[in-house]
Amino acid sequence: MQASINGKSYDIELVSKEGNYVQVKINGEIIDLDVVMSETGFCSIIHNGKSYNSECVNTSEGKYIITANFRRYEVELQNPRKKYLRTGSGLGDDVQDSIKAPMPGKIVEVFVKAGDLVRKGDPLLVIEAMKMQSTYTASQDATIKSVEVEAGDAVLSNQLLISFKHDNE
Repeated sequence: MQASINGKSYDIELVSKEGNYVQVKINGEIIDLDVVMSETGFCSIIHNGKSYNSECVNTSEGKYIITANFRRYEVELQNPRKKYLRTGSGLGDDVQDSIKAPMPGKIVEVFVKAGDLVRKGDPLLVIEAMKMQSTYTASQDATIKSVEVEAGDAVLSNQLLISFKHDNE
């Protein structure tokens, strides 16, 4: 995923997550972290034996203000869901073929089943990753072709979660 932090661009990828231990790749460099997040947006991070406390405030879709060690960082994720949710189908940019897991996580809830008709914006499922829950919604009116997961399932990065039928199928 691409992120802009105070105007500088970074390529960020979650490599693995087990408990509080998180391994990320930032611009190709592997970084090991021990992360504890609270529900209120406060976070404690241990990196190379040093402890950092931070606060994260979501200001709008994909935009955050992070305060750490008395410094303020403006973070913008470059279309975070669009990059992970859409697959190349040749059907056009606005057509959603499937939903794939953006990173390893756990399915919290599934709201649909095969054959269901959904409208743009309808909730489809909730996935928890890095102690944050995200609700994924339909990007267009569609029919559910298949649901590959159920609540409680652990999922891998890029694993197929839901696929959609199109008029030509």
